[in-house]
Amino acid sequence: MATQNPEFDLVVYGAASFVGKILTHYLYQRHGSDGELKWAIAGRNQAKLDAVNAGLEQPLPTLIADAGDRAALDTMVQQCRVVVSTVGPYDLYGSDLVASCVEHGVDYCDLTGEAQWMRKMIDQHQSQAEQTGARIVHNCGFDSIPSDLGVHFLQQHAKSEFNEFCNDVRTGVKGARGGMSGGTVASLINVVKQASKDATLRKELQNPYSVCPKAFRKGVRQRNVTKPEYDETMRSWLAPWVMAAINTRVLHRSNALLNRAYGDDFKYDESMMMGDGAKGRLRASGLAAAMGGFLGLSALAPTRQLLEKFALPKPGEGPSPEAQEKGFWDYRLYGKTPNGNEMVVKVTGDRDPGYGSTAKMLGEAAVCLAQDVRKEDKAGGFWTPATVMGDKLIDRLIAHAGCQFARLS
Repeated sequence: MATQNPEFDLVVYGAASFVGKILTHYLYQRHGSDGELKWAIAGRNQAKLDAVNAGLEQPLPTLIADAGDRAALDTMVQQCRVVVSTVGPYDLYGSDLVASCVEHGVDYCDLTGEAQWMRKMIDQHQSQAEQTGARIVHNCGFDSIPSDLGVHFLQQHAKSEFNEFCNDVRTGVKGARGGMSGGTVASLINVVKQASKDATLRKELQNPYSVCPKAFRKGVRQRNVTKPEYDETMRSWLAPWVMAAINTRVLHRSNALLNRAYGDDFKYDESMMMGDGAKGRLRASGLAAAMGGFLGLSALAPTRQLLEKFALPKPGEGPSPEAQEKGFWDYRLYGKTPNGNEMVVKVTGDRDPGYGSTAKMLGEAAVCLAQDVRKEDKAGGFWTPATVMGDKLIDRLIAHAGCQFARLS
């Protein structure tokens, strides 16, 4: 069980990583080093943590723990209420930390988009997390807070106005600008490598219900935008959206954790909105072809190695501060209820999606988990951002993280 009155409310694990530095500076700007939030930074290398502290007016406490040293992780975990981890790919470096948090009843959040790893953690640790009270919350960055909380926001409005939830939701990415994330690329390549050798994993990756509780891993057939198509409601040509693979799974897990409150026939999909007319169709065709080509090249070992060596950003690499500042993202969610009522909402954020905005969303999620969500209100287990934090996190994101949630119609 969790240590009574631990020294820290929050520990940032991986504070010297690219996104970890951004997260640390964001939390420092919000909370300082000696305010109400008691927090520390952690990682495997003291010199790198000292370098992070060198950029702050007042240094933060530091803790040392290697991702593969379970004893050190246990020592770190027992000193706090919440661990927020930026150390990925999580399938390679994150399992021992989750196991430690579960064993000691300590809450945890991260920004993973690795569905196969999430399912493994859920299957291995759900029962123990329920016993110890640890709340484990994956997907607290750009994947999948805009989607998960966007649907939560939409559903609350639909229930209030129509007295029914939407059982059909389509999310269109109206626009996004930001540099490619080396960490995200590394996670994607790791999944591709595993899937190329494992037929069972390939089958699992085709199941949109794969991270749901075991009793909910089957359901109605889902839409999946894999080629250009036109949507009359959105009035736009659609193209595949790279984040849809993880976001759709998170949404179905949220619905399952709510005992399928959105309906046994709940459908959800995501795509890029490329515009109307011939130009929109051309853009959708071009993006679909580019994504198909990338996935095809990634699936073959020789071309994958060339991509990794010459074309793709490495873990720890990312956009400049100026690029982060100029970035943005804009989601539109189109919902329909069983009785045909329709509603549209938008969710937007400033900063580039993969780093600047993700760091702010992850930071607010971690503090929300530490300060706003009481243990007696939410039991231990593997939750999604919407099901464990919901409106509390939306309020934080609007107030502090440059996000907006608004109804359009």
